[in-house]
Amino acid sequence: MSATAVPCPAWLDRFVAEAPRMPVPPMMRPVATARTAAVLILFGEGPHGPDILLTERAATLTNHAGQPAFPGGRIDPDDDGPVGAALREAYEEAGVEPSGVQVLVTLPELYLARSNHRVTPVAAWWREPSEIAPGHPGEVATVARVPIADLVDPANRLTVRYPGGLRMGPAFRVSGMLVWGFTAALLTQVLRAGGWERPWDADRVEDLPREVLDLAARDRRGAARR
Repeated sequence: MSATAVPCPAWLDRFVAEAPRMPVPPMMRPVATARTAAVLILFGEGPHGPDILLTERAATLTNHAGQPAFPGGRIDPDDDGPVGAALREAYEEAGVEPSGVQVLVTLPELYLARSNHRVTPVAAWWREPSEIAPGHPGEVATVARVPIADLVDPANRLTVRYPGGLRMGPAFRVSGMLVWGFTAALLTQVLRAGGWERPWDADRVEDLPREVLDLAARDRRGAARR
């Protein structure tokens, strides 16, 4: 460890203990035939306290366009499994140097139906933060270290309603982004596992914005053609 490295803090102890037992919602139970992928849940300590790294995908992408997400992607044959893929993707998408990251724990696999992937979340401590920026403007629009205090602030939490009003899910308004879908569901589980979640008004329901729905509809059309 270098002289500037910061040891893993005690505020992550509960999360590390609870994360491997994180419950998997029925709709996110892995499908054996799905493709494998991994995401990196990267905890750090920034100027505003403990934080989590999020990206926002470019609106021009054909898959999950414009959506906030954890860095991540498909596991390639040359990757060292989910850990290797998560670290590689975080470097490519946001400039996170793998040498400054301490992997803590892997979480249970989750199924992402929209793209037919089995996703392994890899949690890590950013002991030596590097400069971050969108790695490729055509793939990543924004990179942000989002304070956990903002994520658990009841004023920033809401429930979003999908078209037809039959489906709803958690969402966050943080760092100029509306975080919803798979990422918001996983974030909710992460905050709960770490003991950071605060009571919030789940009855504050809003429809997904039209621009979000338009991009999601384009995703569905693209998936149908693939």
